[in-house]
Amino acid sequence: MIGSTLITVARSLGVTLKQIFRGTVTEQYPEYKRPVYPRFRGRHQLNKHSNGLEKCVGCSLCAAACPVDCIRVVPAENSAENRVSPGERYARIYEINLSRCIFCGYCELACPFDAITLGNDYELSEYSRTDLIYTKEMLLAEPIKRTPVADAALYDTPTPFYRTDS
Repeated sequence: MIGSTLITVARSLGVTLKQIFRGTVTEQYPEYKRPVYPRFRGRHQLNKHSNGLEKCVGCSLCAAACPVDCIRVVPAENSAENRVSPGERYARIYEINLSRCIFCGYCELACPFDAITLGNDYELSEYSRTDLIYTKEMLLAEPIKRTPVADAALYDTPTPFYRTDS
């Protein structure tokens, strides 16, 4: 009993001593961002058609699919002089509360028009909770911060990267 405890302590100290003499690794975070996986789900974005019309028709399927109820959609009717989307309706108010969002991607899967997508940007911290409620204008705008995406041929496989034979 005591012998096995001493062996365990000696192995633990060996790991500690090995790490002490190993060099430090400094991440140059703001300047260099580590690439994310191609299927990473980050910042939400509302998309537009090539002609400038919004893809969102205000059907609220994304809000219905959201398990934490963080999406709010208020539809309005399109008119001939104010055409916002190709459908009969459009989303007059579209808000996502990112402090509640779990980034599951159900909203993206539920949307039949590919109006909402989850991008690769993960720098979403704010100083106030109210700043984490993204409005329609914020979701339609391009993200300010861009995150690189890793090589899809290398990482878009069911096998984890640390188990590849290379």
